[in-house]
Amino acid sequence: MPNLLLELRSEEIPARMQRKAAGDLKKLVTDALVEAGLSYEGAREYWTPRRLALDIHGLTARSADVREERKGPRTDANEKAIEGFLRGAGLSSVSEAQVVSDPKKGDFYVAVISKPGRATEEIVAEVMPGIIRDFPWPKSMRWGKASSRPGALRWVRPLQSIVCTFGPEHEETTVIPFEIDGLTASNITYGHRFHAPEAITVRRFDDYAASLEKAKVILDAERRKDIILHDARDIAFANGLELVEDEGLLEEVSGLVEWPQVLMGSFEEDYLSIPSEIIRLTIKTNQKCFVTRKQGEETLSNKFILVSNIQAHDGGKEIVHGNGKVVRARLSDALHFWKRDQGNLPDLETLEASAAKFGLDLKQPLDQRMAKLDALDVTFHAKLGTQGARVARIRALASELSRITGADAALVDRAAVLAKADLRTEAVGEFPELQGLMGRKYAVLQGENASVAAAIEDHYKPQGPSDRVPEDKVAITVALADKLDTLIGFWAIDEKPTGSKDPFALRRAALGVVRILLERRVRLPLLATSKDADLLSFFHDRLKVYLRDQGARHDLIDAVLTPEADDLLMVARRVEALTAFITSEDGKNLLAGTKRATQLLAAEEKKGTVIADGVSAALFKLDAEKELFAAISSASRDAADAVASEDFRSAMAALSKLRGPVDRFFEDVLVNDEDAAIRANRLALLRLIREATGTVADFSKISG
Repeated sequence: MPNLLLELRSEEIPARMQRKAAGDLKKLVTDALVEAGLSYEGAREYWTPRRLALDIHGLTARSADVREERKGPRTDANEKAIEGFLRGAGLSSVSEAQVVSDPKKGDFYVAVISKPGRATEEIVAEVMPGIIRDFPWPKSMRWGKASSRPGALRWVRPLQSIVCTFGPEHEETTVIPFEIDGLTASNITYGHRFHAPEAITVRRFDDYAASLEKAKVILDAERRKDIILHDARDIAFANGLELVEDEGLLEEVSGLVEWPQVLMGSFEEDYLSIPSEIIRLTIKTNQKCFVTRKQGEETLSNKFILVSNIQAHDGGKEIVHGNGKVVRARLSDALHFWKRDQGNLPDLETLEASAAKFGLDLKQPLDQRMAKLDALDVTFHAKLGTQGARVARIRALASELSRITGADAALVDRAAVLAKADLRTEAVGEFPELQGLMGRKYAVLQGENASVAAAIEDHYKPQGPSDRVPEDKVAITVALADKLDTLIGFWAIDEKPTGSKDPFALRRAALGVVRILLERRVRLPLLATSKDADLLSFFHDRLKVYLRDQGARHDLIDAVLTPEADDLLMVARRVEALTAFITSEDGKNLLAGTKRATQLLAAEEKKGTVIADGVSAALFKLDAEKELFAAISSASRDAADAVASEDFRSAMAALSKLRGPVDRFFEDVLVNDEDAAIRANRLALLRLIREATGTVADFSKISG
């Protein structure tokens, strides 16, 4: 079957846009072809810094013929209805319609619409200009003389050529020469703009990819990544080092080069006095280069790895030299930041009021930065005040939480006061992603307690499902205070997440609270802390997500989680115990009996049947009734005692003793006895079953 090759070549596409753009091109084109009646066997997208390409193989040569019968109005309908039908069906008069008789509905018109299939070339030429013109770039531009015209083509960067060929795998292909804004699709492309700028004639994907490779363009982005990664590892190993791998940087760099050439540069060892995180970010952010370290160690080396797009005649010496100059200049700036942050601020006398407010020592550099943060009235949020006000709230909340977490109150207070201080450091000003981490380093330098230093970094954690959770009690306390203050504040000003929009990362903050409470086994009454039932419901949603990701069944979570449950650790422990119980044989059988009891009871309650307020042993007629009543009394007492001591497994074990008596009750007893008093008594007995199991979970919500 025929194949379609499409290439859109432009000036450099930003690396962060390439992968998505190639995926968008594939979806837009294949969707349009399928909608037009074509089918295909497979499609794969490709991208480089200067081109998006699409290979669609097994594409049908033409769309199928279509015959459609469209039912119209009755033959005696009014004239406007008939005219509307004819217009919609594309008929010029009723004589072109058929009349069909229905014994019940009478005679009505039917239009038979036949649409002959169309050649794939015609369909492609029709759909491609619209796809290109309306392509969903995040940002686009106009260029050249045509840019002044209304409706001129916009593209992420100036579009330079289009390739569009179609044909069988082993025969000659044809060009589909559609046109857009003066560019006409052809079978001509171009290779590497420096090494092979000459025109290349292509027919189908195989020779297209091979010709590009000869012209110093590796089309497959994953292959470029693989080349960069392995060459970088090899050059590092050859120098007695190992590559510090970075998947995000690797993805970005592979989008900057079409013919990757991996080289090694160096900088003066004096710069290694800068924290490794700053060195790594400086080199990564400014030069898109990788850092290396000594084999088997965490310490960085003074060698870095760069990726060039040019195979230089001098082996890359000039390229390495040029990159080295820039790296050294940026590291010189970073060293300046690092040293400045350890020195005194010039205006200490203006910070005395802020220092007094937070109990800060203006002889200490980090304390000075916190005082400066407060004195400058740096805004946290227009409706939530300044960063200084926020630190004061976190400090107060952390003080309350320390009584729950068991953390040292003095250390918690010190950590809370210094937690945001590094926001006024030059290092964090240059690299915001280092907030917390730099605070910890500066705290260690000024001799802070290890728990305080750890809390300054870890109070931001966890920042995602794979991020680590704080371990130190001081860090746990400040992390909870930070996240709870964020959530309580944004709930108070009604800035809650909606749909997929969550600009303040409140879902992440709530999940962070959930993970800390569960993974560090903290008992925190969330409703009492937040004083907002709607926020508690939001925590419940995050808890459900977390527990489901841990493998818990959604119905078991729903059976345990009540709207007022604000001790999430206890909820998780109940779910764990219920999961173990319900998968046992006793659990399965008790569930079946309990559901039968609760469903029968619910049906009678709905009908308004009289149910006794309490169970009377004097009304028992059968041994099965007596046995069940005795079993419920014993199991309820034991389960309640176990729940009170938070031993949920023992509570389940106590309830499991109901299995036999419940089964025998339904075998021997007719609940709806003719005697109204006996019936009411037996229904009250069923209510006791519901109440007994309800001490642990709502069994009616459990499936199965």
